[in-house]
Amino acid sequence: MIKTADHLYLQVAENIEQLIEKEVMKMGEKLPSVRMLSKQQGISLSTAFQAYYHLEGKGLIESRPKSGYYIRYNMRRMPAMPSTCQPVKKASEVTVSDMVMEVFRHMSNDSILKFSVATPPVEILPAAKMAKAVVHALRELPAGGIGYEELQGNALLRGQIARMSLSWGCAATADEVVTTNGCMDALTLCLSATTQPGDTIAIESPAYYGALQLAESMGLKVLEVPTHPVTGVDLDYLDKAIPKHKIKACLFVTNFNNPLGSCMPDNNKKELVAMMEKYDIALIEDDIYGDLYFGKQRPASCKTFDKNGHVLLCNSFSKSLAPGYRVGWTMPGKYKEKVLRMKQNHSIACGSLAHAAIGHFLEIGRYEFHLRNLRKTLHTQSLRYAQAISEYFPESACVTRPQGGCVLWVELDDSINTFDLFQQALKNKISFCPGRIFSLQNRYNNCLRISYGNPWSKQVDDGLKTLGKLIRKMS
Repeated sequence: MIKTADHLYLQVAENIEQLIEKEVMKMGEKLPSVRMLSKQQGISLSTAFQAYYHLEGKGLIESRPKSGYYIRYNMRRMPAMPSTCQPVKKASEVTVSDMVMEVFRHMSNDSILKFSVATPPVEILPAAKMAKAVVHALRELPAGGIGYEELQGNALLRGQIARMSLSWGCAATADEVVTTNGCMDALTLCLSATTQPGDTIAIESPAYYGALQLAESMGLKVLEVPTHPVTGVDLDYLDKAIPKHKIKACLFVTNFNNPLGSCMPDNNKKELVAMMEKYDIALIEDDIYGDLYFGKQRPASCKTFDKNGHVLLCNSFSKSLAPGYRVGWTMPGKYKEKVLRMKQNHSIACGSLAHAAIGHFLEIGRYEFHLRNLRKTLHTQSLRYAQAISEYFPESACVTRPQGGCVLWVELDDSINTFDLFQQALKNKISFCPGRIFSLQNRYNNCLRISYGNPWSKQVDDGLKTLGKLIRKMS
């Protein structure tokens, strides 16, 4: 394959990044001049400049006027990782709604710097191209899309989702896909198809507060499973807990969990699917962040290893393309007929126009091009945010290092109550998610979740600096 200039500058940048990480090139050390790098690597001056701009964007190097480029940061200097939570003795009733409502009461206030929203802002989403896709859908749909869509969902969209399944190691067909009104709708349908009120489900800890609220609304009990910030759910604990607590279903975010950002290794996913088959229970897999990976390839899903239909894969385009369109879907395996019956009773059909528009957007090949740019942007922002936190927060602060998604989990000293910190931050026009809302237990009071979706700016830098000052005052 012929290497383009684009491939070359990234290759050169990655090589320098590895030297920085291995501390062959140390913080404060001067890099070769652009001209020297060009000669050393046999590349053009333009390509050499691009490589340095790429590293500068990540915050790893800095340009000093009339002096050149210097090593600014080393990821090995990152703070320690947060700890894994301790196991709980029994499942809990769900009571987190009031605190969640308090946290998100100010979401429509544009004067507030929102580190609390785990979605890329609309400025970095392809609004103009999606508008063209909507116009195309208006022309192509019968009667401009004002009629009901078929129960299983838009045929074009389902077909394109089936094609996408190749990227996570599946070979699905359009008939295996059921469209929904966003991912939360998919989770609702799948939980309704696999549980009854009063049943117990297993969920990560810390867990996405939306999943906890959903369980509350459905009258389910929740067992929180200890979750490692890198490898995800503790499978040994889960294996013992399923018969002990009579677990009826598991609800896990296996790729870039929210809020930890953990990504379950493929061997663990395979073991988890085997466990579901052993106990004949359902795994509802929320893969909403799977496309937002920072590595060279997309991680597999548990659905990749599912041979007997125990995995109900749920996803949407809300975190990657168009949050307001509410386009989600599920591959519910052997529970498909139950899910369709629930959809018939729950919503009848999905919005024709938005689903057809995204189907067209996928068909013409624009989605993967958009994702490549979005992943680069989010990866760069994750590094800049982590660097700022390590600089402005107390040295004792622990921070996750996710390889995808758009959130960081920060663990502070036990003396810091992050809900109190949240109240102080609001007075400074800053919001984030206090850790307490990610659990049913009285835990994570000293933790917080920060989204790095907002593009790096002076406002973001100042906001993190202010948070650091507030934390130090509370210490």
